[in-house]
Amino acid sequence: MLCGMPRATWSGSISFGLVNIPIKLYTAVSRKNVRFHQIDSRTGARVRQKRVSEADGEEVPYEAMAKGYELASGQYVLVSEDELASLDPEASRTIDIEEFVELSDIDPVYYDASYYVAPDKATVKPYALLVQAMEDAGKVGIARFVMRSKQYLAALRAVDGKLVLSTMVYADEVNDADEIPELEPVASVEVSDREVQMAEQLIASLAADFDPSRHHDTHREKVIELIERKAAGEEGLVATPVPVAEDKVVDLMAALEASVAAAKQARKRHPTALDADAGDSPATEEAEAEVPKKRTRSRKTA
Repeated sequence: MLCGMPRATWSGSISFGLVNIPIKLYTAVSRKNVRFHQIDSRTGARVRQKRVSEADGEEVPYEAMAKGYELASGQYVLVSEDELASLDPEASRTIDIEEFVELSDIDPVYYDASYYVAPDKATVKPYALLVQAMEDAGKVGIARFVMRSKQYLAALRAVDGKLVLSTMVYADEVNDADEIPELEPVASVEVSDREVQMAEQLIASLAADFDPSRHHDTHREKVIELIERKAAGEEGLVATPVPVAEDKVVDLMAALEASVAAAKQARKRHPTALDADAGDSPATEEAEAEVPKKRTRSRKTA
């Protein structure tokens, strides 16, 4: 949760055509990472890091620090703060919408950080009009803006009656999946219709409406619980690490059958899922009845 009133991280205006709408950006996500300090276990004192020179191990004063870009030769090109400042994008307080696209055309890999876009008190109506028009058109605005001396590409979309801006990475920052050798043989793998049918049944058995509140960072919760217990004076809390199971080749159809059965049993135990099992179609039941016959045939394993 945010402490106190949220504070705007950027203010300016949305610009498209000849229309300007003053707005403010508020961070939409607050990370909940557990942060640790480095501590000297002998004394309990915090360990501080110092900037030292590789040449003599002496600490380097702040005023002597400079930015350097390492070349392939191992040498460094020094660049001053003034030189970098001269290359900063032109300071602007506008989010310039360049085009409107379909949301489905944007691969989620391009999204970075998200911000809520809030209107100025005097321009609530133009803001609401833009939201309504974008919702009706089903379009997402692709824009550019400058924040903290950095130019961003962004997607502006209407969500539940408000605008949400998501900064985006550029195309040359996305790694090419074709360069990953393990993905190359996937396209040539052959799977049978029955294998696909069983996989689809497994997907259907696990289908649900997305509710983000159902998902928790269980590791962070356990870390916080450990810290609280140790702060309360409890000792002997070090657990034996669970050994990681070795990967092994499995019988794909057998694994799919067992997974479907387990998922259905889990749904039957859930009070809200009783009606779902009753809706299995005859075609699905027939497909399940045919599955055991395939065990006598040769098949590929995953």
